[in-house]
Amino acid sequence: MARNNNPDEIPGVPARLAALRLLDAVLRRGEPLDQAAPPILRAIERGDDRALAMAIAQEALRWMADLDALIDQATRTVLPEDAKARNVLRIMLAQALRLGLPGHAVVATGLPLLMGGPRRLAHGVFSAVTKANPKLPEAPSLPDAVTERWDAAWPDRVEAIARGLAVPPPLDLSLRDPSETAQWAETLGGQSLAPGHVRIARAGAVEALPGFAEGAWWVQDLSASVPVRLLGPGKGRHALDLCAAPGGKTLQLAAAGWKVTALDKSARRVERLQDNLKRSGLDADVVVADALTWSPEGLFDAILLDAPCSATGTCRRHPDVLHRLANMGELGELQRAMLERASGWLAPGGRLVYAVCSLEPEEGEAQAAAFNLLTPEPVTDAELPEGIAVASGYFRADPGMLSEVGGIDGFFAARWVKA
Repeated sequence: MARNNNPDEIPGVPARLAALRLLDAVLRRGEPLDQAAPPILRAIERGDDRALAMAIAQEALRWMADLDALIDQATRTVLPEDAKARNVLRIMLAQALRLGLPGHAVVATGLPLLMGGPRRLAHGVFSAVTKANPKLPEAPSLPDAVTERWDAAWPDRVEAIARGLAVPPPLDLSLRDPSETAQWAETLGGQSLAPGHVRIARAGAVEALPGFAEGAWWVQDLSASVPVRLLGPGKGRHALDLCAAPGGKTLQLAAAGWKVTALDKSARRVERLQDNLKRSGLDADVVVADALTWSPEGLFDAILLDAPCSATGTCRRHPDVLHRLANMGELGELQRAMLERASGWLAPGGRLVYAVCSLEPEEGEAQAAAFNLLTPEPVTDAELPEGIAVASGYFRADPGMLSEVGGIDGFFAARWVKA
């Protein structure tokens, strides 16, 4: 029988080819995985194959340092970091050691990715590694640059943070009506860690879950829901949500009784925000504009600035952020400029919350400490999910916290009031 020289026609290979392309997009081109995924996965017809491709890429990125160590131990000559054979071996080992797929299936769907290349080398390395029955560590090893940064910033938390990255996180939902928390927790078979929150195990398509179609809830990590909670109930007052797309915090504000203006400069992302508003039946005035050039017609009683950042706090669900270097200098300047500009749009007595999904102190604590245009209003323990304590008047979470109930994303939030 003639060998099939078209990998796309071999059963199971298209999903692995997509995973390989996702790895290349992140590691060579520096693209966020979520941004790279839609065009790469579009050609795959089956939803479960698309999910498999993402799972393979995510686990390869999550455990990359440890997979590379196994690869290097089994080769006489170290493969270059950007070598195609190394990426193929990464996704093959991720399937065998993390997803539990049988070796024969991994080989049958992995080697065709190297047609015309070092298939024999890859087969030999994979066989040598798996025959030794290796055990990955309890927690993934962090990239050297990340370890160096976080050892300096959080010397007592690095090991706990790494343990928090070991498995993909559960699914957190924010409810349109917090009074129905117990009802939705029972319906969805989950647990609540705060009013208006339900946590469930990941299984199948989100769109198929009860309550999705009628907009009873939206996906939002528990830590990402805290900044809106710090603004309190709206009672018909006016709130501005800056960098609002894809809309989780806009929906939260509207559900809490605020009259919301939601601003984002990305028209593509604003489409998702509008879809979420339509699905939930909530209202907001949506504006596509750059916060650095836009000016409002009036002042706001509350402003939420969820600023652009390195997003390293989301590493347990987006492990690609560990392998992409953000320009911290440019981000810092943008954060300062947006914070200063937003402070001028606050009505007397109004609150401003600055938030970033980052584990980098220069994006969180340092920015808040340097900002002096408003009066600080310290966060209190009573405003935070049980098990999270206030840190110097701020909300600071990391992926090693709440580990006994599934963890939490890294996040920072500070609050001020206009006297």
